[in-house]
Amino acid sequence: MPKTILLTGATDGIGLETAKKLASLGHTLLLHGRSQQKLLQAKELIEALYSSAKIDTFLADLSELKQVVELANQVKAKYSHIDVLINNAGVFKIANNLGEGDLDVRFLVNTIAPYILTKTLSALMNENSRIVNLSSAAQAPVSIAALKGLQALSDSSAYAQSKLALTMWTLQLAKQWADNTPSLVAVNPASFLGSKMVKEAYGSQGKNLAIGADILVKAALSDQFTGMTGRYFDNDIGAFSNPHPDAFDTAKNTTLIMAMDEVLTRLDVKI
Repeated sequence: MPKTILLTGATDGIGLETAKKLASLGHTLLLHGRSQQKLLQAKELIEALYSSAKIDTFLADLSELKQVVELANQVKAKYSHIDVLINNAGVFKIANNLGEGDLDVRFLVNTIAPYILTKTLSALMNENSRIVNLSSAAQAPVSIAALKGLQALSDSSAYAQSKLALTMWTLQLAKQWADNTPSLVAVNPASFLGSKMVKEAYGSQGKNLAIGADILVKAALSDQFTGMTGRYFDNDIGAFSNPHPDAFDTAKNTTLIMAMDEVLTRLDVKI
């Protein structure tokens, strides 16, 4: 049965490859990007490949949290139900790493924006729906001060901390949510895939993007992920595995979520 799937960061890299694969299977795609031109190009490319593709597009800069809320509100205004949310968009290296409220853009885009979308759009989802959060093999203990914009980090530290933070709140919300809510999984799509982010960060062409796209399609649709809420899938080994131990620490997870909620309150972002 065709599903309605929202995919962030869908205009290039793993996101675009995933969108192509999902379109080939006949699903309705809600594609997010931060460039109107790239969104149009992605839509036209997929429609050229699959003439019957059903595609809607949504523009938002995920480093601006009120735009994230507006993105969610636009989706809610047009759709009464979505089956899958894939929080794919991510940032590693950027010219100016300070964003809204002097917060590190890596935490804004990689951690807090997907938290907003997950909390807001879960209202359109049910127990058969899935939320897939793009984690990473790069995971490092989270500095709450850095998340709040009170400590500067290197690119690699900010990225690794933001990805562990994403994994932490994914596992924590899965524990807290009731039985009739969507499942939540964190996925490392594989290390050093040939995305623009990897090329900019490491100067490497990287591995075939299809490796990452294939696992995201599986996470969204396959029986392999049924009943796996609150789990972490490591595509470097091709199996469910354990993330950094902090992701299992309820006290640390709770502190992280409280810190994110404090950031949203400080920036007057209502979800």
